[in-house]
Amino acid sequence: MDAATLKGDSVVNSSGDDLGTIEAIMLDVTSGRVAYAVMSFGGFLGMGSKLFAIPWSALTLDASEKRFILDVPKERLENAPGFDKDHWPSMADTTWATQVHSYYNVRPYWDDELGSSRSSDPRTTTGYDENR
Repeated sequence: MDAATLKGDSVVNSSGDDLGTIEAIMLDVTSGRVAYAVMSFGGFLGMGSKLFAIPWSALTLDASEKRFILDVPKERLENAPGFDKDHWPSMADTTWATQVHSYYNVRPYWDDELGSSRSSDPRTTTGYDENR
């Protein structure tokens, strides 16, 4: 699947509440795995919206509706760790990455099935974002 086709896809929760829109896909270039989807939420006509790095494993593709499902209440997302479009965090920061995965209650993508760490330095880069 071309990552470019995911930009602009909507994200809803299991109740059908609109949570936001996919803005970018972040890759771990060391492992070749998708690490996060960057989602926008809030604001008016894109002004003042907050961005969120959503762990890829926290999202479920709803192919029939061409959208993603993130199983969190809208109120929880309002308090999620986010960032401004002009001030992205270092997604290679292990402390930040662990906190994000913990917030969404998913295992960090760099952990294998046995829970041992594959890398203490998750290096990510934008897989697709024409605005960066």
